[in-house]
Amino acid sequence: MEIREKIIDYIRRNRVSTTEVADCMGKRGALEGISAVNRGHFRVGEVKYIYAYEESNWPIHEQIAEVEEGKVILVQMFDCGKRAAFGELVSKYLLLYRQSTAIIVEGYVRDAAALMKENYPIWCTGFNPMGCFNRKPEGEVNQDILKERRNMYDGSVAVCDDCGVVIIPKELLNEAMLESLIKIEHQEDIWFDRLDRYKENTFEIVCQKKYLNEV
Repeated sequence: MEIREKIIDYIRRNRVSTTEVADCMGKRGALEGISAVNRGHFRVGEVKYIYAYEESNWPIHEQIAEVEEGKVILVQMFDCGKRAAFGELVSKYLLLYRQSTAIIVEGYVRDAAALMKENYPIWCTGFNPMGCFNRKPEGEVNQDILKERRNMYDGSVAVCDDCGVVIIPKELLNEAMLESLIKIEHQEDIWFDRLDRYKENTFEIVCQKKYLNEV
């Protein structure tokens, strides 16, 4: 099992939260402004990067046609304003027929009522009934930016829960990161034990770490 799969497996089995994952990276990695459409979902997986531009979702339809099973789909929007990337149809195709783990849209989606009714694991910026157009864009997205974003996100790991989305970049998918995740889970167990069983206050637990001085 490769280190990426080991990290994904550990996070999934132990439900390591986005909060804990961000802490392991020095309180970094969160996608700003992204929140869950439906509460109670916990998803983690390898990221597949998708993009749209010029107020068109044509590129999205092209890119997802044969997307690999088990990926977390991360969609970025360029020059689309607040138009929704897609709604129920694309969401159902990805989650049901392509067996995607989750969908993240750095932008807007529509058909909110249907997405909520189906309880889909989707994270996004917000909702807008006005969607992108089903037409082929006339221009091209900036290739330098596209190359940078693909290199940044493809193959990274996304952790998604009620708090939002945190991305573990590829350069941190190593044994040190796995060890950090294990340590932070152990620390959380200790902290709550000190709170519940020893009745210490949070200053004693978090700042003074009194438990470290015990023999």
